[in-house]
Amino acid sequence: MNIAFIAHDKKKELMVQFCIAYCGILSKHSLCGTGTTAKLISEATGLDVKRFLSGPQGGDQQIGARIAYNEIDLMLFFRDPLSANHYEPDTLNILRLCDQNNVPVATNVATAEVLVRGLENGDLAWRDIVNPKK
Repeated sequence: MNIAFIAHDKKKELMVQFCIAYCGILSKHSLCGTGTTAKLISEATGLDVKRFLSGPQGGDQQIGARIAYNEIDLMLFFRDPLSANHYEPDTLNILRLCDQNNVPVATNVATAEVLVRGLENGDLAWRDIVNPKK
């Protein structure tokens, strides 16, 4: 499966720690992420994470386009709900795209753990039926 990572600045360390904890599961999949997030995950875990632009420079849109073209199967998007940010429209757009395309998305570590454990157990196989690859 293709898994995308995005993390707001205050959540990047949490994303890295999560990826360290689940490195064994994640290593079996194709990974991508926005600039700094992908770099930090790769450096901390040794995982091969395709790196897009940073979020504010267009990385969010790059991942959004892949969601729209059915190239992302699961999204881990650790966002900071307490910080006012200028990129809220990008955040809402990505979440809307995930909803439109039936892409499971976790916006916090608790939900991410459920999704990754489900991925390990094969519980996300329904995606191949709902969204067949072209």
